[in-house]
Amino acid sequence: MNILNNFSLKKYNTFGIEAKAKQFVAVKTTEELKTIVKENLAKPKFILGGGSNMLLTQDIEALVIHIDLKGKKVVKEDNDFVWVESMAGENWHEFVLWTINQNFGGLENMSLIPGNVGTTPVQNIGAYGTEIKDTFASCEAMNIATQEMKTFTKEACHFGYRESIFKHEVKDQYIITSVVFKLTKSNHKINTSYGDITKELDKQNVITPTLKDISNAVIAIRQSKLPDPAALGNSGSFFKNPIISKVDFDKIHALHPEMPHYVVSATEVKVPAGWLIERAGFKGKRFGDAGIHKNQALVLVNYGNATGQEILNVSKDIQDTILKEFGIAIEAEVNVI
Repeated sequence: MNILNNFSLKKYNTFGIEAKAKQFVAVKTTEELKTIVKENLAKPKFILGGGSNMLLTQDIEALVIHIDLKGKKVVKEDNDFVWVESMAGENWHEFVLWTINQNFGGLENMSLIPGNVGTTPVQNIGAYGTEIKDTFASCEAMNIATQEMKTFTKEACHFGYRESIFKHEVKDQYIITSVVFKLTKSNHKINTSYGDITKELDKQNVITPTLKDISNAVIAIRQSKLPDPAALGNSGSFFKNPIISKVDFDKIHALHPEMPHYVVSATEVKVPAGWLIERAGFKGKRFGDAGIHKNQALVLVNYGNATGQEILNVSKDIQDTILKEFGIAIEAEVNVI
């Protein structure tokens, strides 16, 4: 475990932003993590997973600890369900494909989401009608101050739309080391109701879809809309879909009757942020090396040498314009560092 100084993080964030860590270390076991944290207790620390949900706007004047814990296993099963534990450093998409190959159901709609397993509960990531909370059983996390391990149940995580206890009440207090998912072994709940999944299955002539068929459809849809971070720096969806009151929605909808929307409850409505951004004229626009992807307005991209600040400036311009044009405030989904 060598601590490296003035370390480039360009390859450790999916935006491909050039930023330096004052110090950097990768840990491969929970014991290594405990040791590093204990020996550097007084130092400011920054925990780095897959680097897929952050925008670096500056160098990190701290000890960056890269969570590189690997491994996955079945920890429990009965006739209907299986509980699978994955270490935090496992690549999310590879883990999803592994569960599908075992015929374990529940994660297939979240195929090809960038990042590592350990950060998925933090954001309560989701796609195509499913979220982490739907299959989450528990996670193990290390208390940074005491290095003691704690189990967080689903109830304890206070999951919401792209929200969890790890973003609020216990932010910067714990490091997730592993996650347990409760998946189906049979009678899988195939979810084709969201987005273009049904259309893609029809295109592939699939009538009775399997877990693999759903995963393949999601992958095809995402690849048609979203750029590969290895080829074009990005962090997936940059903004959350705003949820507004039905009263406000009715007023806005009267002015923009073509606005798509999803009823969340009797009092709340969700509006697609991508539609708002596209309607505001930003889709495909480029500002130097920072821009908005031509196929998906929700995705901000780095065409090569954009700084994090330049991408942040574009995001603020988008937010200001949408607030002015529609009276809707949209929030960033990524963490701005």
